[in-house]
Amino acid sequence: MTRTPSAGTITIAGKAVSRLGFGTMRLTGPDVWGDPAERDMAKAVLQQAMHTHGITHLDTADSYGPHTVEEMIHETLRPYPQELLIATKVGFLRPRPGQFIPHGHPQHLRSSVEGSLRRLGVERLDLCYLHRIDPKFSLDDQIATLNALPGEGKIGHVGLSKVSVDDILRVSKELPIAAVQNALSMTDCDDPALDLCRDLDIPYVPYRPLGAGSLAHEHGVRTPLRWLLAHGHHIAPIPSTIQPRHLEQIVAAVAGEV
Repeated sequence: MTRTPSAGTITIAGKAVSRLGFGTMRLTGPDVWGDPAERDMAKAVLQQAMHTHGITHLDTADSYGPHTVEEMIHETLRPYPQELLIATKVGFLRPRPGQFIPHGHPQHLRSSVEGSLRRLGVERLDLCYLHRIDPKFSLDDQIATLNALPGEGKIGHVGLSKVSVDDILRVSKELPIAAVQNALSMTDCDDPALDLCRDLDIPYVPYRPLGAGSLAHEHGVRTPLRWLLAHGHHIAPIPSTIQPRHLEQIVAAVAGEV
């Protein structure tokens, strides 16, 4: 790695990582299904993020592809450096392109973690999010399943995605929450969990920070990202792109932020 993005660092799941992370959902085909049309470009962007720009926080999920991106990360970035945090997420079924169905059955969550371990080629997932809370199953059972896995050495820390204040408060009584990943951007800016995470010292990882590209098109990259970073040092955005030039613009946009 050559340098760390100038937005500074943040501690997530016990690791001091670059505050500017990289989301990998766009490294797939249309509707987040299968391989991207330009697979070599997707692999080049992963290399660029880590080795050129020093981004040490990669965010992925077993549902991206499904499985495509976890396999690509393994193929492209191993051996993983000690400072790299790969966060993944479990809790969806992907029956067809564009369809994401929450599925929180404990056995599904456990088998999904096992699958992510194999695809990423690791013995332990540093950070594993419950991608969605599934209302069809007991939240206590979903959390108990993930909470058992650190003791088995299969995951290091547990995170939550797309959750409310009540969800965070309830789960935090059962286990330490390593990070919360919710949508936050200039057009999706009302999330009470933002302040709660600050109060509880939980890293807040905004997904879709550029509004799936719409904000970058309207305002450029700099304004939306600096708007996010200004909300506090617990903010760690994970913009996503498959374009090397766009990644360069993203890194440049946070230059000077500390």
